[in-house]
Amino acid sequence: MDFKKLLIKNYISIKEAMKTLDLLGSQFLVVVKDNNELVGSLTDGDIRRGLLNNISLDDRIDKVCNLNPIVLNNQFNSAEIKNKAKQKQVSQLILINSCNQVIGVESTKTVKQKKKNAVVLMVGGLGTRLRPLTDKTPKPLLNVGDKPILEIIIKKFVDSGFQKFYLSVNYKAEMIKNYFQDGSHLGVEIEYLEEKDRLGTAGALSLLNSKNIVEPFFVMNGDLLTNINFQKLLDFHLEQKSIATVGVREYDFQVPYGVLKTKNGFVSKIEEKPVHSFFVSSGIYLLEPEILPLVPKDKFYDMPTLLTELINQSHRISSFPIHEYWLDIGRINEYHQANAEYKDIFE
Repeated sequence: MDFKKLLIKNYISIKEAMKTLDLLGSQFLVVVKDNNELVGSLTDGDIRRGLLNNISLDDRIDKVCNLNPIVLNNQFNSAEIKNKAKQKQVSQLILINSCNQVIGVESTKTVKQKKKNAVVLMVGGLGTRLRPLTDKTPKPLLNVGDKPILEIIIKKFVDSGFQKFYLSVNYKAEMIKNYFQDGSHLGVEIEYLEEKDRLGTAGALSLLNSKNIVEPFFVMNGDLLTNINFQKLLDFHLEQKSIATVGVREYDFQVPYGVLKTKNGFVSKIEEKPVHSFFVSSGIYLLEPEILPLVPKDKFYDMPTLLTELINQSHRISSFPIHEYWLDIGRINEYHQANAEYKDIFE
């Protein structure tokens, strides 16, 4: 790629930068002034961390970019560049001249082998809130647009390069297995984790053969529609060096009353119907293989319990803010919403 396509002005908005990242299919941009003087570098992870710190998508990118990227001057040869990249464990190096102007970007990426990251999809729920639609059809096989919900999810992972899937099944498991079989017609590998009893949002992980899980693996609820790039989630997880990463959504709650603040029994301030913002779990996780022994065998065990156990053991857990399209299809109105929005979002 012509390195000039990777240059982006320091005064543009984060929202514009995100569009450029997606358009180029790049995970790295170089932030410069109008005269191409280097300001910093920008990755998707930089943006996500900014969002966690309440930075707005309308803010300038120099509020979130890395102001101390690894650079080399133009006197280095190709072999020295690759050696420097290896030392610093980076895949791109910015080349500058004596005036600190960007004159090139060297990539040291090599062709990657087939990804070993597994994807575990929880698809054994009863779909009670979607009755009568789920009386005869399990929720993952309900069509959104012209495809079952679960097929859309799998294809989104395939778009990001992931091919190994485990489907945790219970309710009407045979229908799901008959439809997806071994996954070869979708160009993927599918194995099934059969829950004899319902095991919760994490209990089915005890059915995995830990010998086959050698890389960070995804866990996702099977009733979600999202257009996030799962490779970006994996990159973020690896950058953070955490044992687990939780995809989070911002949720606003408005108190329907005037809220009074008091001091020494007297009213000091009145806020009329204030809005409080929270981060809530999106039902998408990335976990390191070492957590598997913590999941009890054949017992009901949910993801909040697992994450709490990790926190109590002082492990690092990262949060990955999801600003892309995301919809939990839990009720009839959300199912209708998904069908109404599908064409614009996924086609």
